[in-house]
Amino acid sequence: MMFKGKTALITGASSGIGLAYAKELAKRGTNLILVARRKDLLEAAQGQIQRDFGVASITIDLDLSYADSGQKLIDAVKKLGQSPDILINNAGFGTNNLVAAENRDRIRQEITLNITTLVDLTAAYLPSMLEKNDGVIVNIGSTASFQPVPGMAVYSATKAFVRSFTSAVWGEVAGTKVRVLTVNPGATATEFFDVAGANPAGALAPIDDVVKATFKALDSKKTPPSIIVGGRNSAMANIAKFLPSKLVIKVAGSMFIPKKDKN
Repeated sequence: MMFKGKTALITGASSGIGLAYAKELAKRGTNLILVARRKDLLEAAQGQIQRDFGVASITIDLDLSYADSGQKLIDAVKKLGQSPDILINNAGFGTNNLVAAENRDRIRQEITLNITTLVDLTAAYLPSMLEKNDGVIVNIGSTASFQPVPGMAVYSATKAFVRSFTSAVWGEVAGTKVRVLTVNPGATATEFFDVAGANPAGALAPIDDVVKATFKALDSKKTPPSIIVGGRNSAMANIAKFLPSKLVIKVAGSMFIPKKDKN
């Protein structure tokens, strides 16, 4: 697939997986619209990318976890005269707590960012991609989407939505040259666990694994609706399909229910 000369909109682009996508796309000659809430990190990322790759880039500092965030971003992009050919919905976060103990405002923001804004941006930019019969939408899911996760109930549910939604959109664009993909990483070396207040269940995979798996899928003749990053993660997700649901939930809970709340 050709990326040179196209424009990519990447959310959560100031660090982690979003920044890694930005660098890989810039390496391929793609112009960038970088979106994140932390202006200082965003501008630092922009400066590094321009020095290293020389592509055109624009930054928009915006917190996407509020109900009107999607429209604010769409308006800002339009005001700049831009129309993305590639959309990477990477921004998202998780919370690690029992639902009964969760901060309701915080989980409302979690649902808005992980689901509402992602759907809004997908629906906003898909029509122009279909009109051009060319485009890419990558939505970041998680291996947590393959089973309920006590202790991270909201996060795992939002990512299950993302995977289901994106696969359905993949089905809707079948027969066109628009590529739609859910990328499901496992535990990855990002800020995720620090923000969530959780401890990873195992070793953290390199961010590059996510990027390589994504572009392998996009560069293939037929992009699948969903990929799992890493052979071990893929095996675990598939095994869970054949185990009793009670056992799967219990095992997931043993890893993520905060220890003080376990009996």
